Formats: sequence, structure tokens, C-alpha cells
Amino acid sequence: MSAQASRTGVWFIGARGSVATTATAGCAAVAAGLHPATGLVTETPPFAGAGLPPLASLVFGGHDVTDCPLPKQAEALAAGNVLPHGLPSAVHAELAAADAEIRPGGPFPGDTRTDEELITGFAADLTAFTARHGLARTVVVNVASTEPAPDPDADRLPASSLYAAAALRAGCPYANFTPSTGLRAPALRDAVAEAALPHAGRDGKTGQTLLRSVLAPMFLQRALPVRAWSGTNLLGGGDGAALADPAAAAAKNAGKERVLADSLGMVPEGQVHIDDVPAMGDWKTAWDHIAFDGFLGSRMVLQTIWQGCDSALAAPLVLDLARLLARADAAGLTGPRPELGFYFKDPDGGPAGLAEQFGALLDFAERLREQA
Repeated sequence: MSAQASRTGVWFIGARGSVATTATAGCAAVAAGLHPATGLVTETPPFAGAGLPPLASLVFGGHDVTDCPLPKQAEALAAGNVLPHGLPSAVHAELAAADAEIRPGGPFPGDTRTDEELITGFAADLTAFTARHGLARTVVVNVASTEPAPDPDADRLPASSLYAAAALRAGCPYANFTPSTGLRAPALRDAVAEAALPHAGRDGKTGQTLLRSVLAPMFLQRALPVRAWSGTNLLGGGDGAALADPAAAAAKNAGKERVLADSLGMVPEGQVHIDDVPAMGDWKTAWDHIAFDGFLGSRMVLQTIWQGCDSALAAPLVLDLARLLARADAAGLTGPRPELGFYFKDPDGGPAGLAEQFGALLDFAERLREQA
């Protein structure tokens, strides 16, 4: 196989957003040896020899509804201390090449195109991208802003499902790193089955929920009843603005609650609040307050504070998912991949605890290694 034919496409929905920009810049930096592969699980020893596409072989493109060029977006992220200073200049050529492969998304306000026209156009963009670069395959990853849960009586598909349908039509493996509907739209059920493509989960597990997925099994395994679990998120940037919409915030919080329900077998009292604080930029502070019972009914409390940058947490995970789904597709695996539940709040089956999910992921790596 030629070097060109062995390359893999990564097509981001929300390609000019913070997560996609960080992933594109970060992939170039790690591939060039400018930075270590911190956070990339697929670059750890258990995945050696599993046949994953090398980072240097990834070619980036995507859809977006904004027009700020990737190099400018990367400069803004560096100014906000999300990317290292100097990195946007060091990988400018790679960012510019990816930006040249970004196509207008939709639907835009006042857009008169039908769902079928939008899906056909998006699929054509994917097919042309794959052909233009002579790629072995292209993996679609949704990292766009969270959309509100759709009205079940709506006669149009939500935007996330239009992109997902286009991925199916273009023969592309698909991952949904957002809480948005994506492939879960009932109208796409038959198309998902007929496409016979590997796809994974919904809603990436990066910060607060990652910690919840570790702590909740601890309480259960130590027979410590959780009475209440409340949380608050303070964040800015595009996510903060998007989640200021109560409907979008409700869709996001559903995943956080799901992790507790799956791990504890019940949903304790308490809610998660999300507050938009523009001054925080792409940084986030997440606080959890956990009330639980100890021996002889003693009342106890555990509080946690998580401070970090969601873009930097998410970027290596979406690169992992793109590589794993590309390899699954090359191995002839189809349908939902519960082995990738380690990355999601709302996985496609499989165990609920993070440790068990990691075990399933390692088993998957061994399976891929045996087939390599």
C-alpha cells in the first residue's frame, strides 16, 4: 500500500471550535516531536502493534458554520493559555492545510435547503475530501456545540443528525463526542443498521464526569450510601455561551446524571448547575458536593474541585477515537463499539465503571493487535 493510500482522514463537525483546533494543532505538534503525547491513551504501550494509523498519517478537514481561520483560532487559544505560546506559529502550515479543507455547515438561519439536500451536500464534501487526498478512509467526529434535545414531534432532523446521516451515506465511521442527538435520532435507525459502519457513543467524558465515574463505584463498593450529589460548573468560551441556553444545559447535564445512575443504580438527590462566565475563556471550574452515610449512620461529606481546560482534556480523546474507529473499520468491525465506552458518558453498552471500561478497551487493543 502506498504512503498516500495509507493515510486516514479525520473530519470534525465543529472544525473551527476549540476542541478541533486543539486536536489539529496538538496532533501536528506530537507528530513532529515538539511535545510529548500526554493524554493520548492510544500512544501508551498497550496499543503498540495494534495497527492504529500513525498520528503523522492523519489528514484533517471538517464542517463549521463560522469562518475564523484555524491559525487565528489557534492564536486566540494560545493567548488564553490553552495552547503553548509559539505553537500556532510552529504548526501554522498544518493548521492552514486543515483550514483549507473546512466546508460550510448548516443549516444557517433562513436556510431553505431540505434535510435531504443538506445530507447530500455534506456527504459530497466527505466523499470529495477522501478522494482528493487518496485516503484509506475518513472518520467523522462531532465536536460541535451542544444542541438542545429535539422536539420528538419535529418534522426536521437536528443539525447533529444531518451530519451523522451524511457520515453514513459517505461510508465513514462516526463518533459523537457531544450530548447532541447524532445517530440516536429514531429516523436514522434503519440507515445505521444498513450502513454497517463502526460508530461510538455520545458525550465525551473529560473532567467532572470522569471524576464521577471513578468516585461513584468507590461508594458502591465500600457500601457507603450516597444521599446527595450536587455540582456546579463555571465556564466561558463557546461552551459557556452555548450552555447558557437552558435546553442545551439540560442535554449536557443528562449525561452527568446518567453516569451516577449507571454506577450507583440510582440517581441521588441534587442537581448540576452550569454558569456562563465569559471572563474564564476556555477554562472551567467544576465543584462537586457529595453527602453520604458512614458506619452507624454518621453523616459525611466529600467535596472535589476540578480546574482545567476542556479543550486540552478532550483533544487527545477525539484523536484516540478517530484512530480506534479507523482501525476497527479496517478490521471489518461494524455497528456500535461498546469497547470504546471508556471515552463516553453515554456509551453504546458495556460496563459502567471506568476501571471496567478501561479493561474492555485494553481487551479491544489486544483483539486489534491479533488481527494486525
